Amino acid sequence: MGAADVVPGVSGGTIAFITGIYEEFISSLSSLNVKAAQLLLSGQIKAFWQHINGSFLAVLFAGIFTSILSLASLLTYALEHHDIWVWSFFFGLVAASVWMVGRTVKTWNMASVIALVLGTAIAYLITIAPATGGNTAPWYLVLCGALAICAMILPGISGSFILLLLGAYSTVLAAVADRDLWTIALIGVGAILGLLSFTKALKWIFQRYYSVTIALLTGFLLGSLNKLWPWKEVLTSFVKHPGTLKEEIVPLTVQNLPPNEHSVAALLFAIFGAVVVLGLEWAGNKR
Repeated sequence: MGAADVVPGVSGGTIAFITGIYEEFISSLSSLNVKAAQLLLSGQIKAFWQHINGSFLAVLFAGIFTSILSLASLLTYALEHHDIWVWSFFFGLVAASVWMVGRTVKTWNMASVIALVLGTAIAYLITIAPATGGNTAPWYLVLCGALAICAMILPGISGSFILLLLGAYSTVLAAVADRDLWTIALIGVGAILGLLSFTKALKWIFQRYYSVTIALLTGFLLGSLNKLWPWKEVLTSFVKHPGTLKEEIVPLTVQNLPPNEHSVAALLFAIFGAVVVLGLEWAGNKR
């Protein structure tokens, strides 16, 4: 999940979903509620830890942070010098995930099909949506934080890309670089509010409309493939903050596959991504 979050446009929720820990992840996050706070404040540490599934969350987030710290530089270098290979790998990974996740739908009916089509359309429209200028009003930054964390949880939708569309991505990056604690706090408050409210809603939906929810999430994965297509045309760019190099960012449009020396390697990396999905599912079943 940490490695996926490093790559722009790839959601850590996608990895959680294809490894079979997504429902436990959502359930554990939704347990961070008033009861958990009461247990913690009353000194019942063991009960609190069991209530929030602490061992699971601790190991998971330790892995995420370790991966981000260890792989961020490597993936950044790979995206700058071998971007087609990286995008091909994630394209193959997510493409295989569409089938892997879709087959877990227990009942395919009209509602499931509509959810699949709706999810595909939403994810696709997000990948082609133009970025906005946004603003720096406190309420807007809180809203951006909430929407970004919700997107980060959903498979196929990148939280950083949502920030870009809302016009807050460069604002957040500049705030981190300049140690603007006020802006960081506003985004953080929004993220906490979004996390606590959205995970509860998602858990409730999972429990009552499992097949429809899985079909919707499958659609998110399918619609996000446009964003992961290896050959892209850059339409928007931005500057992280003064004094840094300009970085190219999405939205991106799909181009025809060019017959060049990268094509064979790209195909191999896409196949490798699909194989990784099969391996992750095998490991998840053994868990």
